[in-house]
Amino acid sequence: MATRKKNSTYSRNEEFIAECDLTYAVNKIGGRWKILIISKLESRKFRFNELKKEFPLITERMLTLQLRALEQDGLVRRTVYAEVPPRVEYELTEMATAFGPIFKQLSEWGGKHRHLITKEEK
Repeated sequence: MATRKKNSTYSRNEEFIAECDLTYAVNKIGGRWKILIISKLESRKFRFNELKKEFPLITERMLTLQLRALEQDGLVRRTVYAEVPPRVEYELTEMATAFGPIFKQLSEWGGKHRHLITKEEK
């Protein structure tokens, strides 16, 4: 863990977030679209337009931003093929495939608890 200077511009909360492993992980996959993109890429490589068709509610700009963020964080690999027209494919990195079991557990937890909450509301 890197130590920060006392006169750093980071607030206490930012320092805590920067040093908390759980918060770090959640920030990497957090947001409305990242988990969905990662879960879709678990099955195979996708081209941009294929991903766009899988998520009709996402704008092209948002999909581009989310893919760039995932690539920058080392979770998605973007491969550009030297063809005319250019072909670009997105796939998960080994680091991202490690999320597979975690996503399965989260999905099971969500299914169980969503069902319980739905029962309570009725």
